Amino acid sequence: MWLRNREGTEPVTARSPLGARRVLSIVALVFGIVAAVICTVMAMRTGEEVWRWEAAIAALVALCAATSLVVLRHHRSGRQNGQQQ
Repeated sequence: MWLRNREGTEPVTARSPLGARRVLSIVALVFGIVAAVICTVMAMRTGEEVWRWEAAIAALVALCAATSLVVLRHHRSGRQNGQQQ
């Protein structure tokens, strides 16, 4: 296999950053949802436009985190099925 004849400086025991990405995505998803709900409630109470924008930004953060988790799950299922590229 071509991986055994290494010439680079990367350590043989290097770990994948996918676990850290998964944890950060989960944290961003939770905080994004909570912030979106809080900002939506504040927008409904005060009627100020700024809270609507804050809710939209928080929802976008949650959407990006959810997308990242879906991509990670797809990556993991492809690796388990032997479909590595």
